Amino acid sequence: MATFRISEAAALVGVSDDTVRRWAESGRLSTVRDGGGRLAIDGRELARFAAELGAAVESPASAAPVVSESARNRFAGIVTRVTRDGVMAQVEIQAGPHRVVSLMSREAADDLGLQPGVLAVAAVKATNVVVELPRQRA
Repeated sequence: MATFRISEAAALVGVSDDTVRRWAESGRLSTVRDGGGRLAIDGRELARFAAELGAAVESPASAAPVVSESARNRFAGIVTRVTRDGVMAQVEIQAGPHRVVSLMSREAADDLGLQPGVLAVAAVKATNVVVELPRQRA
C-alpha cells in the first residue's frame, strides 16, 4: 500500500503540514515510517481519516463565509471507498473538503487498481454545472 509524506497528506485533506503533525502527535491520525525513515501516513489510514473529515464538513450553504466561488474541474484526492458489482464500480474520492463520486465500469476500476488509500484525480466534465452563492449572514 502507498504511504504519503506529511506534506502530501496535508495537501490531500486541505490542511497545513503542522495540522497533520498535530493530529499525528495527538493520536488522531496514525503514522508509519517510510523507506527513508521519514514520518508518513499509510494510504488506507489516510483514506479512512479523509472520509471521516469529509463527513464532518458542513455544506457550503450553511458554512457561509464563501461569497462566490466556482471549483476547478480537477480534484486531486485520495480514494476512500470502492464498491464493485458484476459490471459497475462506484468510486469515492475525498479531495480536501470535497467528496467526489464516480460511476465507472468495474473493468476500468480494476485496471486502475482503485482501492481505498490510492491517490487519484477526479476530472469532472459536465454539460450542466450549477453554481450557487450561499446567503450572506447579517
